Amino acid sequence: MNENNRKQIPDTLLLEERARHVLDAIIGMADEDHGYIPFFGANLMEQPAFLTHGDWDYGSSHGRLIDALILARHMTGEEKGRDIESKYRENFLGFFKEDGLSYRLKNPKAPWEPTANLIDQRAVILALTSWYMSTGDRKIKQVADKHVAALKRIAIKERDVWYYPASEYTVNGWPSANAVQLRLAPDPAAFSGRLIMPLLKYYELTGNSDALELCQYFTSMIINRSGVFNPDGSFNDALAYRSGHFHTRIGTLDALARYAMFTKDASIIHFVKKSYDWALTWCTSFGWTPGDIHDQAFEHETCSLVDLISTGITLAQSGYTEYWGIVERFLRNHLTESQLLNLDWVVDSDSKEQDDVGLKSFFKVAERTRGAFAGYSAPNDFCCDSNGGRGHTSDLQTCCIGSGTRGLFMGWSNTITEENGTVSVNFLLNRGSRWLDVSSHLPHEGRIELDIHRNVPRLLVRIPEWAGYAKVMVRREQGDTVITQAGSDPSIWVKQRFLVLGEAREGEKITITFPLSQRQTVEKAVGEEFITKWRGDDVIHLSPAGMHHPFYNNRQIFDKAPLRDGQYRRLDKEFYW
Repeated sequence: MNENNRKQIPDTLLLEERARHVLDAIIGMADEDHGYIPFFGANLMEQPAFLTHGDWDYGSSHGRLIDALILARHMTGEEKGRDIESKYRENFLGFFKEDGLSYRLKNPKAPWEPTANLIDQRAVILALTSWYMSTGDRKIKQVADKHVAALKRIAIKERDVWYYPASEYTVNGWPSANAVQLRLAPDPAAFSGRLIMPLLKYYELTGNSDALELCQYFTSMIINRSGVFNPDGSFNDALAYRSGHFHTRIGTLDALARYAMFTKDASIIHFVKKSYDWALTWCTSFGWTPGDIHDQAFEHETCSLVDLISTGITLAQSGYTEYWGIVERFLRNHLTESQLLNLDWVVDSDSKEQDDVGLKSFFKVAERTRGAFAGYSAPNDFCCDSNGGRGHTSDLQTCCIGSGTRGLFMGWSNTITEENGTVSVNFLLNRGSRWLDVSSHLPHEGRIELDIHRNVPRLLVRIPEWAGYAKVMVRREQGDTVITQAGSDPSIWVKQRFLVLGEAREGEKITITFPLSQRQTVEKAVGEEFITKWRGDDVIHLSPAGMHHPFYNNRQIFDKAPLRDGQYRRLDKEFYW
């Protein structure tokens, strides 16, 4: 970033700053005593706290973290931890066998087997796609092409659907020929549905026809044959369908929505919207999601929230503009509140004496996990220790660290978008771009400032639904010329919530003000109720308060937004997911 861009900016949420924090956690999770394999989980409530390895350490964790590193570096320009990243990439490429699939390694201290897990393969193609998109490395494309060909080769193919009949593929093929013959296809959403998203992006980047074909047949299987989603859009909560597991279901909806946009298939968008709206009834307005509909219902995964964010963005891009506001609430609240920045409450050890190398470490856990996202959180607490469900299990998961980073990126990259000369400000968050900078004074003041860097043929800015119309004011300054306009003018609104500012000129400063909403809602989460106080789209108090590391109740609000010296990242060329 150019240091000349430094200026006084509001001291409010800046997603690229959060990405710098999560980089520390991604790097800190590396286990230097175990081949730099990242730890998968952490228990922060124990004294001392500890990190643990698990069977997700391989294709899943490495894939998620490599993807996250690429996205976080794109957001920040930060170079720290390149040595650890190179270890992750080296490990990751070492998991592939000649058949093109990524296999888990055998840990002599643990029972998991060295198979090619189908959930892992989704993280693998995700990382390969981001890796190739960011570097254009032809060697990585060769690995990815071979991987996609393998995913196609092992799929069971019927007339109109393809599927995987088990969670594990072995070097000798599928574990059970009988499972294939009976068309069992356990958990199609986890094994096939979520694969559609990275496969589609890989096709868009490379034109790989195998990737597109997999998307086509997996989509048909999910919608027409799988039974994952009930006719009313609800999740099938049968035990065979993982009790309606939210992460894999909403992740599948994200994939279907993207495929629908690509193919211009309105029927699929309708299918996604119906199910997404049902899912929202199980979530809080600030973004807490259940883990599933039964035993894991109390355990929110950051992964599920990021799926909600991504699906909501695609629905908004498809014309359902009301979802921009829903997603902004998720970004402002449970995503960023779930990021671990204060670790004063964590007790850890400065010694490795108690470590069991390859399984567990107590060494500097707080320092190594700062910036991570919650693995299982309660609506009001980083740690979930509910009387219901499974009680306390763990507090961090590497998959959620990777997903949380992706959530930051999805918010950041969609705050300002451009299409055919129209620039849209979709989220009222701090963000720099080659067209303009957005400085957000929310939640302190209903005030947004736009500094225009280059001529924009047509500029749109979304105004929150709670701000109304009549008291929205626009002030445009260029040189000595000042023009004001009131939101009560009906001719300046489109898409329900967007102000049409028309042409914006280089050097112009536009200030938009509107009244802030202060309100109270009752949010329900798996039978529990939470009294929620809002200021605009931000939760400023939640009752009852959490017991271990409470959420929301330490947010400070001022009459005027505090300012600080800072800068926004501006890129001449960005990539998008």
